[in-house]
Amino acid sequence: MNELFPSPAAGRFGRRQKRERGARMPVTVLTGFLGAGKTTLLKRFLATPDGAGTAVVVNEFGAVGIDDTLLRASADQTVLLGNGCVCCNTRSDLQIALRRLVAERERGAIPDFRRIVIETSGLADPSPILQTFATDRALGEEFHLELVATVVDAAAGKATLDWSAEARKQAILADMLVVTKSDIADETATAALVAQLRALNAHAAIETAVNGALDPRRLIGPHSGERSAFVAELSHSDGILSFVLSESAPISWNTFARAMDTLVALRGADLLRVKGFLNVEGCSGPVVVQFVQHLAHPAVELAAWPDGERASRMVFITRNIPERQVRDLFAAVRALAR
Repeated sequence: MNELFPSPAAGRFGRRQKRERGARMPVTVLTGFLGAGKTTLLKRFLATPDGAGTAVVVNEFGAVGIDDTLLRASADQTVLLGNGCVCCNTRSDLQIALRRLVAERERGAIPDFRRIVIETSGLADPSPILQTFATDRALGEEFHLELVATVVDAAAGKATLDWSAEARKQAILADMLVVTKSDIADETATAALVAQLRALNAHAAIETAVNGALDPRRLIGPHSGERSAFVAELSHSDGILSFVLSESAPISWNTFARAMDTLVALRGADLLRVKGFLNVEGCSGPVVVQFVQHLAHPAVELAAWPDGERASRMVFITRNIPERQVRDLFAAVRALAR
């Protein structure tokens, strides 16, 4: 977490990163639990020739859309469905968003596109989305649900499947299961996860993606899986909280790193997801940080701020860790650092 590798030719965190009419529109639903790697997989797909002409609907659990911002430079059109997730909000939001995309394309307000990818919140039960396409006749005449792909983290996926009903539903409803982070998980853990996924869903294809690398054709073709779109819905598990920490002034990387080290050490198992942009002292672009339970992803500095707003904002999704405790921790570490 605190090991930095400066280079005269790069930023503090390494090299800065850049970031058919008349037919039914094919739709891919990309789901998976918090931190599984959905956005990384989708960004890699959008950068391929097969991903060209894709519109993206991003649904995030939290008041600030981090994944939405990261994807905007990659897709012809990106729509953020606001605070919450599709399984909890009125599903008419999704219907309106899809029809608005097509209407704006028809009148030339946005670039042409030929398919749509819906990236769900990591806490979403995808069955309401499938029900929407199955029961809305007008929607069914315009759109065709082609694939449900569920991303599962090899490092933390098995434990998550054990305690999270949402994660199990995401696996059960998939046409295709994509195992990620096998490069940082041992072979035994990966094999155990695959066995658990096969027990949950015997019909879905299982693919492996490292750093989002997957044959892009796997995300656009129909698959032979059998799904049950009418699994009973459920509320999110008790104790799951979402909040945003934001600050306009530049922050010290060492202060941030030490505060997060402490939080991970004390409550890593309950730190379901942290993701955001940091305005770090000495960096010209935003630094993207991500944490999933005890795992800290390498920080990456982007070449420029995607939305022009030069301010730190981090979305926390936790289990029984209140916002006030996190704010107090950061304040205490900052005071001690002075």
